[in-house]
Amino acid sequence: MYNNQPKAVEMKKITKKFGNFIANNSIDLTVHKGEVHALLGENGAGKSTLMNILYGLYSATSGEIWINEKLCKINSPNDAIENGIGMVHQHFMLVKPFTVTQNIVLGMEPKTAWRTINMKKAEADVKRISEKYGLIVDPKAKIQDISVGMEQRVEILKALYRGAETLILDEPTAVLTPQEIKELMQILRNLTQEGKTIILISHKLKEIKEAADYCTIIRRGKKIDTVKVADVTQSDLASKMVGREVNFKVDKKEKAPGNVSLEIKDLVVEDNRGIKAVNGLSLSLRKGEILGIAGIDGNGQSELVEALTGLRSVESGKILMNNKDITGKTPLQIFEHKISSIPEDRQKHGLVLDFNVAENLVLEKHDKSPFAEKGILQHEEIINHANELIEKFDIRPVGCWHKSARSLSGGNQQKVIIAREVTNDPEVLIAVQPTRGLDVGAIEYVHKALVKQRNENKAVLLVSLELDEVMNVSDRIAVIYEGKIVDVIPAKGADMNEIGLMMAGGKK
Repeated sequence: MYNNQPKAVEMKKITKKFGNFIANNSIDLTVHKGEVHALLGENGAGKSTLMNILYGLYSATSGEIWINEKLCKINSPNDAIENGIGMVHQHFMLVKPFTVTQNIVLGMEPKTAWRTINMKKAEADVKRISEKYGLIVDPKAKIQDISVGMEQRVEILKALYRGAETLILDEPTAVLTPQEIKELMQILRNLTQEGKTIILISHKLKEIKEAADYCTIIRRGKKIDTVKVADVTQSDLASKMVGREVNFKVDKKEKAPGNVSLEIKDLVVEDNRGIKAVNGLSLSLRKGEILGIAGIDGNGQSELVEALTGLRSVESGKILMNNKDITGKTPLQIFEHKISSIPEDRQKHGLVLDFNVAENLVLEKHDKSPFAEKGILQHEEIINHANELIEKFDIRPVGCWHKSARSLSGGNQQKVIIAREVTNDPEVLIAVQPTRGLDVGAIEYVHKALVKQRNENKAVLLVSLELDEVMNVSDRIAVIYEGKIVDVIPAKGADMNEIGLMMAGGKK
């Protein structure tokens, strides 16, 4: 099945235990030079743990690592780098006030004859390798001023500058726009053509089919199979990943919506630069419907949601909830009007990362009965509540109520937020990128949860950059462009090309 190229990486019988929990259970992985090898698995399956062992961030409990067919001891990232292994993490590790060049050469700065940093040579080196691999960046730009897609390029260049021959990319498309994803796929092709080897941690089947040559599937810490990607379908990969058939189409019965729950009238909201990001937007959301907002990133979606949830001030216009004016209310007051939200940035706005899972699951109601009585927290009630939601929403690892939210995988952090917000029994649920970073099994679960809210006569506002998701889940679709709603159309029978044209500012 494999190509005839030499082995770049071989991991043999890798086991990793955290106390009694087995994250990796005797996993074998073989990656050949010059290929893109995907590592596929559910959230918490052990993919990132395995790659953190290869990169030296964790030590394996048992097993061997072979690089270029030589047995290696990798006890730190420095050992990995010396053996030609580089890693780009899901959450980037860049110094925001530094320039692109300063971040790339950090710790390996070229020196002048006087032992000072030779910034001119550093910038020339960055320009040379960026052009070689098709990773065009501005060497003098500050990280805080560039896009997320550009930050990722800087992380890849940082690894290449240190001599990486094998590059590990952990969920590289989780924070990228569709255009940036296309650019990344081209970058991967450029890298393999230059002889580099790529290990791609992902659970996006479409991207694995597009980018990978081979795929190793991990389920609950065990290797299930290694397949040639060209020989399998997305459904094959999905069923191997979750151990059952996955329904890609949302099962949703026709339902007549009720009265208007949330109404937005001529809303104007400015962004951080004082420019109108939401510019005279009007929209109504009815009970018993899912209204999806479709748009290219940066057309006012974030500012709209921040205004609706009390995180950003409104310049003019009104927000009405059940005909009551809630414009300019605080997040707590908006929550008390029975509006809940799944935020775009789970780590910044969705969780207190150093609180444990049980505490995060009662954030908005920790002072209410039964979780508090006479101002005293009822820990047993909080823990019981957490264990119930952990089981119901399949948050992993099982029994993780005492673990910090920071220690969970990105997908399981998202499940904690969804479990909390859905069980708040809102009348309006604002779901922003609710499946970002989730595997197909979890995506299916989240979509069912949104449809369940709708079937219980709740109103759901879905804001997603995934047009497939908006079309699949919504009852109606509102297209946003430059801070205004271009049109609102029924999702049933909607044409993807027509919506795409409106998203780009064209007419129907």
